[in-house]
Amino acid sequence: MLTNTGHLKGFVIRATDGELGTVDQIYFDDETWAIRYLVVETGGWLSGRRVLISPISAVHTDLQARRVDVALTKQQVENSPDIDTRKPVSRQHEAEYLGYFGYPFYWSGPYLWGPEFYPGSLILPTTAPKASGVTDKIRGESADSHLRSTEAVTGYHIDATDGEIGHVDGFVVDDEVWAIRYIEVATRNWWPGKRVLVSPAWIERVSWRDSKVYVGLSREAIQKAPEYVESMPISREYENRLHFHYGRPPYWLHEAEHKSPFSISGV
Repeated sequence: MLTNTGHLKGFVIRATDGELGTVDQIYFDDETWAIRYLVVETGGWLSGRRVLISPISAVHTDLQARRVDVALTKQQVENSPDIDTRKPVSRQHEAEYLGYFGYPFYWSGPYLWGPEFYPGSLILPTTAPKASGVTDKIRGESADSHLRSTEAVTGYHIDATDGEIGHVDGFVVDDEVWAIRYIEVATRNWWPGKRVLVSPAWIERVSWRDSKVYVGLSREAIQKAPEYVESMPISREYENRLHFHYGRPPYWLHEAEHKSPFSISGV
């Protein structure tokens, strides 16, 4: 199911034994555009501590109830590595976090989630692993991390092949694969009120220093794209029209071969 990240903010995260808190921010991988973590405000039960929740733990997403159920206990989250989410999250921090929960390192496999394309295809352990090799693997990890906050990237200017066309106004997420499917482009400086979608696959590069996104599409192509209306669900028919308009193959044809019958994330 596709939903705007703006709608995810404030979603309740529910563990197997109670509520953990609410979604405050979303971290995505700037290489694959996968959603790597939800930053959760825990409120009173952890004295306001902010924790990371990986989509690997997500077992059900209820858009109407504004809730994500995760296969974790409150004690597991309470005892998880304390990461200051107000500072850049290093690869060592990630390795420690993933190692604690027994999750594979997503950067160590051929697919979007390491050994699997879908996070729901991974088998979740019930307790934190005690494997002696985890510490050694953490020490060997690079300090570089490719995490970006959707909140920080909102507002970036977007340049088409023949000039500026608008700015990033939001993100559309697939809650099964937990990846950003589209960037919402606000073109109000050129065509008041119109919003369109552009896939990360069509981005040529991003200048984090200059806060700019460069897409391999012309201004005319973006101008004439099917309009995106945030209040309406994104249907497969709309996606087909969008990809046909841009002359780009749809992502679901490529991903069909990777889909696992064991995926447990849903709506």
